[in-house]
Amino acid sequence: MGLGKGTLRRVAVRAFGGSSRMETEDNPMELSDGTEVENHSEFKDFEGTDVKDMTLEAEAVVNDVLFAVSNMFVSKSLPCSEDVAYINVETRERNRYCLELTEAGLRVVGYAFDQVDDSVQNSYHETVYSLLDSVSPAYREAFGNALLQRLEALKGDGQS
Repeated sequence: MGLGKGTLRRVAVRAFGGSSRMETEDNPMELSDGTEVENHSEFKDFEGTDVKDMTLEAEAVVNDVLFAVSNMFVSKSLPCSEDVAYINVETRERNRYCLELTEAGLRVVGYAFDQVDDSVQNSYHETVYSLLDSVSPAYREAFGNALLQRLEALKGDGQS
């Protein structure tokens, strides 16, 4: 039995203790009686539980994958708000990118730290994992190795 991309992504996120609103909004909530209720962001906004500064989301993104890149941090120079934040990342191949984080996902907006180039028209990625996987073979290898080590550790814990 194989794992689909979504399942593997959820395993990876859980294995590293990460979480991202963009990845979990599609998942149903389970009630104490075992029934499931879909999350509806329009109700969350009404209740005030889903409104947060995008900078906090950007910091969570950085913390999730910092181990697999050379350098990554939330931009202090570019304006961040409830709707957008910018993340600077240097891959292990020494390529630099400026990423834009919005509710639509993440995308490369520049090829240097703190640079937004309006002529750059890259598509959005649902997750930082997908974006980095597309631009950095070294990230893919580092993430895969870390995931294997974590799964082996979990397997060892389960056999104790």
